[in-house]
Amino acid sequence: MTDIMKPSTEAAQRLAPGGNASACSPYSSANSSDTEDWPLPPRGMGIFNKAVEGLSINECGEQSSLEPASLDEVQTVETSSRASIEEGQALSSPADSLSPCASMFSLNASGKFSQEAEKVEQRLKLARLMLNRSKARDALGVIDQLSSHAQPTAGVLCLRGQCCSALGNNALAFACFSNALALEANHAETLMAAGALYKSCGLLPEALQSLEAAVKAQPKEPSYKQAMAVVLTDLGTKLKLNGRLEEGFEHYRRAIAACPAYAPAFYNIGVIHSERRDFAAAKQYYERALQAHPGYAEAHCNLGVIHKEEGRLEEAIASYERALAAAPEFNIVRNNLAVALTELGTRIKLSGDVVGGVALYERALTYNAKHAKALYNLGVACGEMGHVSRAMFLYELAIHFDPSCAEAWNNLGVLQRDLGNFESAFTCYQAALQLRPNFPQGLNNLAVIFTAQGRAQDALQMLQAAIAAAPDYAEAYNNLGVLQREVGAIKEAIASYEKCLELAPRSRNAGQNRLLALNYTHAGEDAFVCDAHAEWGDELQAATQQLPELGEEAIDWDPERCLTVGYVSPDLFTHSVSYFAEAPLTHHDTSRVRHIVYSCVPRPDAKTARLRGAVEAAGGAWRDVLALSEADLAALVRADGVDILVDLTGHTANNRLGAFAMRPAPIQATWIGYPNSTGLRSVDFRITDAEADPVDTQQTFTEQLLRMPGCFLCYTPAQDAPAVSQLPASANGFVTFGSFNNLAKITPQVMAVWASILHAVPSSRLLLKNKPFACASAKAHVLSQFAAAGIDTARVDLLPLAAANSDHLGTYAHMDISLDPFPYAGTTTTCESLYMGVPVVTLQGRCHAHNVGVSLLAVLGMRGGWVAASEDEYVRLAVQAAADVPGLAALRAGLRARVLGSPLCDGRAFTRGLEEQYRRLWRDCPARSTSSAGSPAAVPV
Repeated sequence: MTDIMKPSTEAAQRLAPGGNASACSPYSSANSSDTEDWPLPPRGMGIFNKAVEGLSINECGEQSSLEPASLDEVQTVETSSRASIEEGQALSSPADSLSPCASMFSLNASGKFSQEAEKVEQRLKLARLMLNRSKARDALGVIDQLSSHAQPTAGVLCLRGQCCSALGNNALAFACFSNALALEANHAETLMAAGALYKSCGLLPEALQSLEAAVKAQPKEPSYKQAMAVVLTDLGTKLKLNGRLEEGFEHYRRAIAACPAYAPAFYNIGVIHSERRDFAAAKQYYERALQAHPGYAEAHCNLGVIHKEEGRLEEAIASYERALAAAPEFNIVRNNLAVALTELGTRIKLSGDVVGGVALYERALTYNAKHAKALYNLGVACGEMGHVSRAMFLYELAIHFDPSCAEAWNNLGVLQRDLGNFESAFTCYQAALQLRPNFPQGLNNLAVIFTAQGRAQDALQMLQAAIAAAPDYAEAYNNLGVLQREVGAIKEAIASYEKCLELAPRSRNAGQNRLLALNYTHAGEDAFVCDAHAEWGDELQAATQQLPELGEEAIDWDPERCLTVGYVSPDLFTHSVSYFAEAPLTHHDTSRVRHIVYSCVPRPDAKTARLRGAVEAAGGAWRDVLALSEADLAALVRADGVDILVDLTGHTANNRLGAFAMRPAPIQATWIGYPNSTGLRSVDFRITDAEADPVDTQQTFTEQLLRMPGCFLCYTPAQDAPAVSQLPASANGFVTFGSFNNLAKITPQVMAVWASILHAVPSSRLLLKNKPFACASAKAHVLSQFAAAGIDTARVDLLPLAAANSDHLGTYAHMDISLDPFPYAGTTTTCESLYMGVPVVTLQGRCHAHNVGVSLLAVLGMRGGWVAASEDEYVRLAVQAAADVPGLAALRAGLRARVLGSPLCDGRAFTRGLEEQYRRLWRDCPARSTSSAGSPAAVPV
């Protein structure tokens, strides 16, 4: 039997799916640094033109087209600008230091314009027009031509200064402004132009002083107030970045007072509140910024960040989309959209809408094709839907764009492991752990690899590390239970499963692994084991959404019509179940039974392909349903019109009992894969026989027992089995007992009985083969138990699993007598042993798991001499067989032929008998309730 030991996929719900959205920086018209976390403010918003007459801001909040300088550039300019002023003449210098042009363009003494003065004014208008059209040098030439017509005025000097500034001669520009103010101290236009030049040079305090004077000179001019608000905002940002937050805050308030519609000031106060996580206040200021400037992309962006922080993802996405509409190339907004869409996709996916989640992940990638979290989460979804190749590709892309994504490495490893690529999986897990040494999922998954390889001690270390890193990590406890079961520590395994269930009460894996482990406990606990299965089944049934009931009119109750029988199994590959499923799957009489195989094999192999070909050649249908959910599988079964649906898995790995809980078929049964009840009241029958489950059995089930007239199993031997060897004892001079059953079945009680056999046959040896024997500590533990029983451990040979099935079967060449464990007997190992010429001693018990060996030996006519009724008789029969070496040799020589000629290997006859049982069930079915609420009443069998 196979435990449910799944590697941890770091699924979307465990990972912050989208990462963090980036908020926009405080606005500064002089700050153009563009980093990953802080975007540029709107290009040129609120920035002075160096030529004041060319200023493109007409009202508060309207953007110009100039690029702001970076802070580093401002600092550099500030130093050079101060030097230029020193070389020229400061604004506060006396008027007696006028430049050579200072005597030009003054009005006549009477103050009245002559005709000549009107021509001068026209020439000045022309100069202003040229300056506004970026022809500053031509404008300056026009001004120079007027030198003979008028004496300089403040306005003319201001215009000349603007031309000099436009040409990059800041020193001469400042000199012109200084001379203009010497002539007219409150000349508002000059004060405005000087403030603009100061600002462009990074001299913000001086710019503010000049602009305050301009506003005082012309208090009703809105452009002056806005210019002052711009400088106040820039000063506020500079103070804030230097750690003087309250002073910066006060400058933003002053900016709003100067120009109540200046959006960046509101925005920057919003940024401060955002940084303080006072989102309510921040939203108010962002919204006021947007009232002043509806296309303010940064404000929309930061509103989106707040919405995301508050979990309102749809509103966040809407804000980001408005930001992107205002600034289509705003990369931070594009990334934030990808983040929010990814997180919303995960939320939608976890609600059950996987397709909707995938659509949102794909939409996220349209905004940022390199967004590793979207790629990762899309990979998770694809993996869950069975699109393995696409999932692997997406994980590889996520790693390419974010090599530090440990989750993607981990999940890529899970898929590699599922494909059987253990070395690649190991490499991926190692990469994840290099990035995050205490990554619980990576440690857990490495333990899964080690467990599969039989490296029990290494697996234990990984699981202990995973639990130490995450004490509430439920899945690690489940896998610890699997490891403990593998090495035979059943009680410890059950405790680990129960710890997992304490942390994750709905864990299907741990719940079913616990049920499987209970089958290894001793007799006397049968009622407890049955109750545990029934409780599990009732919980699953209650949590399962049922399909609509099948009404009488929906079913053709003709008792003799061709029946549709469905088989559901994940084990149709080189797996123990496949040796017993092959006969019925390939021998059905298609005139009486139309059979459909629902295959959910995780890693198909050559045997899968052969079985599929045989099923289809025999007229059956094969459905690959690995990617389907249990609900979708149930719907498919219902759509296929299945009359009898048969589970071949029980509570072992990759089962689909959830689909059976929905009752998609009128009659449902369980068979082969599990030695106990499903616990589901929607499963009507367990297929068994009178040897495995005697009529007087005390074991109880939620299903009715459907007893086959002979053995309930039909064995199809492996095609690559080697020939039967000569009896080893004939050449060795001693008898070798052995067992290739899993170590969980070899309990201390079993070892004690086997030790008694070794004591009774002093020259004999014991050969055990098991996966954990690849681990030295596991071998030492087993040998210590035999040593404690007084057995020389040199007489006990412990072998690990063979890589090839033919090599595994070839190992029977070293065994004379096979010893069946109890209370959980072998099934496949018993058939293999018999087929390889090795007889089996078994012990009859009181439960199905105990009696499978009895059923197999009985169908071969070997009850006498090989089936014991007590432990003492078990020892006696083994010792008796060992004493008759010639008899063993003769039995060995003919045992394969005996097996092949028995009903155990007669697939056609067995399948006819199985079909007759199906027919009996169907004939009686219309008289019973087919309600999805429970199972049909008993039918005589």
